Amino acid sequence: MKLGELASRLGAELHGSADVEITGVKGIEEAGPSEITFVANPRYSGLARTTHAAAVLVDPDFQDIPAATLRIKNPYWAFCRALALFYQPPAYPPGVHPTAVIHPTAEIGAGAHVGAYVVVGPQVRLGPYATLLPHVVLYPGVQAGSHFFAHSHAVVRENCVLGDHVTLENGAIIGSDGFGFAKDEQGHWQKIPQSGPALLGSNIDVQANACIDRATVGATQIGDGSKIDNLVQVGHGSRIGQNTLLCAQTGLAGSSVIGNNVILAGQVGIAGHCEVGDNVILTAQSAVSHDVPPNKMISGSPGFDNRIWLRATAIFQRLPEMLKRLDRLEKQIAQSAPAERQDEDQEGNGE
Repeated sequence: MKLGELASRLGAELHGSADVEITGVKGIEEAGPSEITFVANPRYSGLARTTHAAAVLVDPDFQDIPAATLRIKNPYWAFCRALALFYQPPAYPPGVHPTAVIHPTAEIGAGAHVGAYVVVGPQVRLGPYATLLPHVVLYPGVQAGSHFFAHSHAVVRENCVLGDHVTLENGAIIGSDGFGFAKDEQGHWQKIPQSGPALLGSNIDVQANACIDRATVGATQIGDGSKIDNLVQVGHGSRIGQNTLLCAQTGLAGSSVIGNNVILAGQVGIAGHCEVGDNVILTAQSAVSHDVPPNKMISGSPGFDNRIWLRATAIFQRLPEMLKRLDRLEKQIAQSAPAERQDEDQEGNGE
C-alpha cells in the first residue's frame, strides 16, 4: 500500500512522499524503511528522530523529523487501525466439527463456527456468527448475542448471559462459583450455594485466565465496553460500569461496585462492599478498603490521593538521610545540655 493511500484511509495529514510503499507496522525501534510506526508518549519523541521507519504517526503539533509524518489527533488509535489493515487474524469458516457435542435443545445462530471437542449444553442460545474454538464449554442455559467469540478452553457456566461482540480469551471463566462459605454449629466451613448468574453487556473483552464469579444471590454484572485483563478476579455479586478497564492481576472482593470509565491498573485490590466512583484511576498495586468518590486518582496501599502519595514516596526515599540528621541533632542537644545546666547552676549560686 502506498503511503498516500494509507494516509487517506486513516484520515491523516501526510508530510512526505506519497509514493513510498508500506508493507507493515512495527514499533518505533524495530520499524524499517517500508514500515510505519507511531509516537503517542512524549518520552519516545527522541526516538522519532532516529527511527528507520518510512513514516511516523504523530500528533498534529509534533516537531518536524527526518522521516515522513502522518499527523492525526489520536496517533495511537490510528496505529491500531493501521495494524488492522496489514494484519488479518485467522478466519474460521462456518461449520460444526464432528467431535463437537451439542445438546439437541441448544440453538446456535447462523454462520457459527464450532470447533473440535466443543461442548454446548441444554437450552443454550447463541446469536449469529458465533465462533467457538476447540474445548470451549457452555453450560446449560447460557445465552450470548451476535459475534460471540470464545477461544480455546474458555468456559461459561450455567445461565450466564452475554451481549453482542463479547470475546473470551483462552481459559477465561464466566460464572464460576463465588468464594462463599459459612461456619456451621460445629465450626466447620460449609459452601454457600452460588445461585446468581454473571451478566455481561456488549463489546466486552475478557482476557486469558480471568475469572468472573457468579453471585450468591442476584447477579454479577459487567457493563458495556468494559475490558478485563489477564488473571483478573471479579468477586461474586460485583458490579462494574461501562468502559471500565481492569488491568492484569487486579482483584475485586465480593459485592464491589465499580463505576463507569474507571481504570484499575495492574495488581489493584478492592475490599468487599466498597464503591469506586466514575472516572477514578487507581494506579498499579494500589489497594482500597473504603469508598472512593468520582474523579479521583488514588495510589498506594492503603490507597490515598495520588498527589500526596507522590510527595510521600519522595520523602520515603530520604528517610535514611533524615534519620542520620536526626541522630546528629539529638547528639548535639545531648552534648550541649550539661553545659547549659552548669550555666544555670552558676547563675543560681550568684543570686
